[in-house]
Amino acid sequence: MEVQTCVLRRSGDTWARTYYRNATGVPLSLVVTHMRPGGQTRQVYCAVAPDDAPGACDTPREAGISGPGPGEVGAGAVAEVTSPQGRLLLRSGSNPPSGMETPGRWRRGMHQRPGF
Repeated sequence: MEVQTCVLRRSGDTWARTYYRNATGVPLSLVVTHMRPGGQTRQVYCAVAPDDAPGACDTPREAGISGPGPGEVGAGAVAEVTSPQGRLLLRSGSNPPSGMETPGRWRRGMHQRPGF
């Protein structure tokens, strides 16, 4: 299982996207959470087919999300992959927002788990 999560911004819209590839041979579930400034979140659930084809799962685009205010954290995203039984198999996070480079709080980039 390969997963990469990011926050995208285009033309005033902001949303979270997770790219994935599932070579496990088992259908899996994916939850993508877009964490916005001010502590608000938006989640989307996606089914991940076991066909090893690359795919993507996006939260809805939202207009007008500005950067963080004083003392606030910027937008981030987390994706969690679960087995058909609901067991957490993998968690992937976007790069940390500016000022949030605390080790262990965010995971960067591509995450792989060879099997389960």
